[in-house]
Amino acid sequence: MKVSAPSLAPILRSDAQGRILARVLVDPEKRHSLSDLVTWSKTSMPTVTREVRRAEEAGIVVTEKVGPIRFVRAGVDHPLYDSVRRIILATYGPPVVVAEEFADVEGADAVLLFGSWAARYAGEPGRAPNDVDVLVVGSADRDVVDEAAERVERRIGMPVQATVRTRSQWESGRESFILEIKSRTMVPVLADIEQPSAPVPGALESRGGKAP
Repeated sequence: MKVSAPSLAPILRSDAQGRILARVLVDPEKRHSLSDLVTWSKTSMPTVTREVRRAEEAGIVVTEKVGPIRFVRAGVDHPLYDSVRRIILATYGPPVVVAEEFADVEGADAVLLFGSWAARYAGEPGRAPNDVDVLVVGSADRDVVDEAAERVERRIGMPVQATVRTRSQWESGRESFILEIKSRTMVPVLADIEQPSAPVPGALESRGGKAP
């Protein structure tokens, strides 16, 4: 079966490849098991194994076997490592990076990605996004949220627009802005609120920690 080109990065083979590489390349010092990559990418073990093998053959990742478990880490010695990493972080990296940078924001009941980036991440066709839209639901301090957004922006190399709404504003759904978000694709990164749409592969479904 022919797989459509990814909406976020047409130069890649598939969205699964982008999500797997984002998980591995976001932190060059961390290694991941194949099972971890299956959980993160919400795909199958054969798919993860195939994509990891291809990436390893290209030198983008390196694997090592410890007992029965095969681990994957970034191939930092590859001459194009920095360039590939920048592309991956700017396209498939936001869920990983946002989860890390917003995990400790006090008063954030949920952190959601929405807008054109979320739509492309979900596979919806359209123009490439110019920024990443983040919604924080809860009583988080605006300055703290802005600082977290700036950290994400520096890491992914793409503008990040963060908005804060209280939990009551989210649940009442009276504001046109909230209604618009709920009617479109969302990527829940950190969440402890009812989600009107199904989680997208590579997104967290529960609040209280960094990306798995």
